Amino acid sequence: MKQREIHQFPLVNPAAFKKKLVSFYDAEKYLIYLESNQSNTKYDTYSTLIGAGAVATLTATAGNAFEQLEAFRAAHKDWMFGFLSYDLKNELEELESKHQDILEFPDMCFFVPELVFEISEREVKVHSFISSQTAVEQLIQNIDTHLICDLKTRDNKVILQARDAKEDYLKKAQNFLDHIHRGDIYEANFCTQFYAHEVELNPQKAFYDLNSISEPPFAVYAKWGPYYAISASPERYLKKTGEQLVSQPIKGTAKRSLQPAEDEALKQQLLNDPKERSENVMIVDLVRNDLSKTAVKGSVVVEELFGMYTFQQVHQMISTVTATLDKKYTSMEAIKTSFPMGSMTGAPKISAMEIIEQQESFKRGLYSGAIGYFTPQDDFDFNVVIRTVLYNEEKKTLSFSVGSAITAAAVPEKEYEECFLKANALIDVLKQQGISFD
Repeated sequence: MKQREIHQFPLVNPAAFKKKLVSFYDAEKYLIYLESNQSNTKYDTYSTLIGAGAVATLTATAGNAFEQLEAFRAAHKDWMFGFLSYDLKNELEELESKHQDILEFPDMCFFVPELVFEISEREVKVHSFISSQTAVEQLIQNIDTHLICDLKTRDNKVILQARDAKEDYLKKAQNFLDHIHRGDIYEANFCTQFYAHEVELNPQKAFYDLNSISEPPFAVYAKWGPYYAISASPERYLKKTGEQLVSQPIKGTAKRSLQPAEDEALKQQLLNDPKERSENVMIVDLVRNDLSKTAVKGSVVVEELFGMYTFQQVHQMISTVTATLDKKYTSMEAIKTSFPMGSMTGAPKISAMEIIEQQESFKRGLYSGAIGYFTPQDDFDFNVVIRTVLYNEEKKTLSFSVGSAITAAAVPEKEYEECFLKANALIDVLKQQGISFD
């Protein structure tokens, strides 16, 4: 198999270059832009990664999707970008998904890019099959002089619909509480969906608008043919570097304030909230258990518990769990034994997913799944697909979903308010494209 060459070039204005690059490759069927926004969530390897074009692709449906991915990885020991949908749970456990799927994304999609751009504050590294430095330098010049395509909004006059009316949401939240009081589960992540049909979205504009007001550590702009993901995710699902595994579950969200004293008070209130701390501990225990299935015995460590991280829109309580992957297990096994992310399911995990299927009114699809990459060295890094607009260009349909953790201490009205706290930035971005919410 032909090896990639790495070509390095200095950058004067990396922010402008990234926008030009994404616009330059707008006609490509496969494109993914992973942006860290110079985050402080630790364990970041790359500031920005962009994969453009495809030399090989894999699209799979739950059933034997992971087996296909393992075979695809064996055939292409290279960079690979793609996604895992939440509904791959049905392949990993005896579960099912019967709800309506308005977006019809594949359950899994990965591609080996023609070009990988690794961008930092001072330079761009191009991982390319082109051996000529001069040819790649010309490509960089072409990108740098590219005129960015029109990012004006489309003329939408569309109403964003809520999948669950407020009274339905409150009733379902109470149903979760009933399950908790009976001892069926300790916690569950209950989600609801917002959607719109007949939408002409400008995906690039939506991404830049969302990223500018959120600046999350795991932002994504991705297209796989007609399927788009526009993500402001603050959460890492799982990362592997060498033999080290890192997972950073989020449980605990508080709003921001423009007044510094009040903002700090809100942050401290979150840190000391018994319900939020309880949620966090339950999911940390779940993640520890998941990682222990493939880890060297005794290597699973809670490196940080109740870490407080502040983003543009919200304060978040994030914990960090690390482990050493046992050499008798593969990277794929580490993913299969921990997917989907515990923060998006609940505890016990399988019981929570069964009850989620009973109570929720939509098929999650890519929402609460994962987007990320594999390296040629078989390392990987995946986010959790939250705070994300999903768009099917062919069907002219978009959706986003939000959720909150239901525990014994949950108050349905407050959980409903938390959903809108997480949805505000997404609603604001869509309003700019004529998609309003009553």
